Amino acid sequence: MCGIVGYVGGREVVALLIEGLRRLEYRGYDSAGVVVRGPEGLIASKAEGKLDRLVDKLEREPLTGSFGLGHTRWATHGAPNERNAHPVLDARRRVAVIHNGIIENFLQLKTELIAAGWEFETDTDTEVVANLISSLYDGDDLRGAVDAARKRFEGMYAFAVMATRREEIVATRQGPPLVVGLGEAENFLASDPAALLTYTRDVIFLDNAELALLTPRGVEIWDAQGHPVERAAQRLNWDPIQVEKGGYKHFMLKEIHEQPQALQDTFGGRVDFELARVEFDDIGFEGSLGESEVRRVHLLACGTSLHAALVGKFLIEELARIPVEVDYGSEYRYRDPIVEPATLAVGVSQSGETADTLSAMGAARERGASLLAICNVANSQATRISDGVILTHAGPEIGVASTKAFTTQLVALFLLAVRLRQARGMETAAEELAALAHLPQAIDETLALEPKIDQLARRFFRAEDFLYLGRGINYPIALEGALKLKEISYIHAEGYTAGEMKHGPIALIDEDLPVVMVASGDRVYDKVISNMQEVKARDGIVIAVTDHDAEELAGVADEVIQVPRIHRLLQPIVNVVPLQLLAYFTGVRRGADVDQPRNLAKSVTVE
Repeated sequence: MCGIVGYVGGREVVALLIEGLRRLEYRGYDSAGVVVRGPEGLIASKAEGKLDRLVDKLEREPLTGSFGLGHTRWATHGAPNERNAHPVLDARRRVAVIHNGIIENFLQLKTELIAAGWEFETDTDTEVVANLISSLYDGDDLRGAVDAARKRFEGMYAFAVMATRREEIVATRQGPPLVVGLGEAENFLASDPAALLTYTRDVIFLDNAELALLTPRGVEIWDAQGHPVERAAQRLNWDPIQVEKGGYKHFMLKEIHEQPQALQDTFGGRVDFELARVEFDDIGFEGSLGESEVRRVHLLACGTSLHAALVGKFLIEELARIPVEVDYGSEYRYRDPIVEPATLAVGVSQSGETADTLSAMGAARERGASLLAICNVANSQATRISDGVILTHAGPEIGVASTKAFTTQLVALFLLAVRLRQARGMETAAEELAALAHLPQAIDETLALEPKIDQLARRFFRAEDFLYLGRGINYPIALEGALKLKEISYIHAEGYTAGEMKHGPIALIDEDLPVVMVASGDRVYDKVISNMQEVKARDGIVIAVTDHDAEELAGVADEVIQVPRIHRLLQPIVNVVPLQLLAYFTGVRRGADVDQPRNLAKSVTVE
C-alpha cells in the first residue's frame, strides 16, 4: 500500500512532497524517496526506513525543483532497502517512476528487455515499468510511451512518471487509487486526497485504465481507448473523519474495497514467485520448536478469526500434511486440551488483544506448545507473548464487522501452510503460489459485482431469516457470511455445512427463506448442486455464489453471483467478498449502523 505524491507548478517541490508523504506514511514505511528535475537531469534522493530518515538526508544533501514525485514504500518485489526504494529510474536515466501494486507479468517483460540490452539495478517490478516506458519513449511524447507500455502490463497497479524533457507528470491506475488535485498554475497527484487538502480541495478521482497528464497549465485525461475524458472536479468539504473514509459512505464499504490492496500487502515481500518459496523475514520465530519439527497445529481464535482458522485447517492439512485442531479461544482452556510434543499453537486475532484468544494461547504455552500469532497490530499483546508473529498488514480496520482483516488472515494462513510445507522438504507449491499473484485482481473483479449485489439486498432485506450453506473449504465461508449478515443487519442467519442440511436445517426451508449457497470448486460441486435441488423442491429461494458458469445453475438457482475462478485453495477469499457486500447493503437498507452495530465492539478484551 505504497504512497504516491506528485506536483507540477511554481512552488518549491521537495517540501511539498515531504508534507504529502507524511500524510501517507501509514501506507508504507520500508523506504521513502523523492525525485526532481535538476540542471543535469533527474535527481533522486532515497532512504531506507521511515520518512524521517529521508528528511535527515535531504537536510544534508538538499534538492530543489518545481516539479517532482514522492513515494513511501511497502515492499512487494525486492527487499526493503535503499536500492529498491522509489523513485526508480530507467537504465538510461530518462524517466523516473513511482509505483504501487504488482506487475504480474514482470518476469516475461524483464526477460524481453534484458534481451534487448536493457540493464537492471534493482529487484523491483517497478524497474520493468521504467525501462519499458523508456524503451518506447522518443524523447518527446511521454504520454504515448506510458499508454503503450501500460497496455502490456498485467496485474493491479498505479504509477506516475516524469521525464527529463518536459515539466509534466503522466499517471495511470488499474486497481489502486489515484486522485488529481487542481490548482491555479499548479496541479497535484496523490494516492489519497488527504495528502492534497492543504493545497486544494478540487479533485478528480481517476477511474481504472484512465491516463492523466499533469502540467502547470492544466490536466488532461484519456480513457483506455485514448478518448479524452471530460469530468468535472469534485469539491471536497471533508472533516477529518470524512477524509479517513475516502469518499465512501461507511468505513465498512471502504474496507471491503481496500481488500485487493490489503491482500497484496500481506503477501508482498514474502513470496519469491521465481523460486516458488515463502520467506518470512519478519516472523522472528525463536521458540523451542523449529518449523521443520512441527507435528501438530492448534489454531485458536474467536468470531470471524475462528472462521479464518477453519479455512486454515484445510490449507495446512492439505499443503503441509500436518494434523490441525481448531478451537474457540473461549473454550480451549476449559476442556483441558492435550498438547503433544512438537505442537505449534497459533493465535489468530485482528487486534491481538482478544481476551479469550490470549487466554487460550497462554494455556497452550503452559502445556508446552510453541506460540505463533497471526495479527494485524504490531506490538499487541498477542505478538508480545508469542515466539513468532505473522503481521497481516491490513491497515486500520475501523468498521466493527471484520472484512479485510478476515481475508488477510486467510492469506497469512495460506503462507504459513506453504512455509510449513517447505520446512518439511516437500515439493514446492508452485501452482498455488502462482495463483496468489492473481488474487488481488480477482477480488477487484468481484467488487465490480457491487450493483448486482445491491439489487439482491433490495429484494431480500425484509427477510427474517437466512440460511448459508457450503461444503469443504467453503463451509467456513458460509459461517462467515451468516455472521456478517446477523452482525450488520440484525437478521437471524445460520451457517451450515451443506452435507448436514438434511440433518435439521431442511426443516426451516419454505417459500420465504433465502438460502445462500457457495457452489465452488470441483470436488464437491455436484454435491452442492444436489443440495440446491433439494431446497428448490421445498420452494426455497436459492442465491448461489459460484466460480462456474452461471448457465450451469439455470433452473436450480433463483439468483447467481458468478465470481472469478482462482486456485481452489484461494477461492474462499474470493467467495466471501459478495457475502460481505450482501451483508453491508442489507444492513444499510434496514437502516442499521453498519460501522458500529449494536452491542458489538471491535475488540473483545474481556472474557
